[in-house]
Amino acid sequence: MSYPRNAVTRDPKPSKRSLRKKKEKTEQLQNIISLRINDDEKRALEKLTKSTSKNISEIMREAIALWSQNRRKLCLD
Repeated sequence: MSYPRNAVTRDPKPSKRSLRKKKEKTEQLQNIISLRINDDEKRALEKLTKSTSKNISEIMREAIALWSQNRRKLCLD
């Protein structure tokens, strides 16, 4: 069975630059940390993911950065 040429769609081929950026990002983030949280904390994280369009890892990275920044201000580390 043959298909008309316009019926077959292909995803555009990613550029070398976008592949390099994606590869660099995954190479930088290779460390995995497990975290035990209770149900309320998990619900709060899920709510944040929906309202901010960020994933849990991004939210946790931002939380660590904010905590570190506040600690430096308070304790002058």
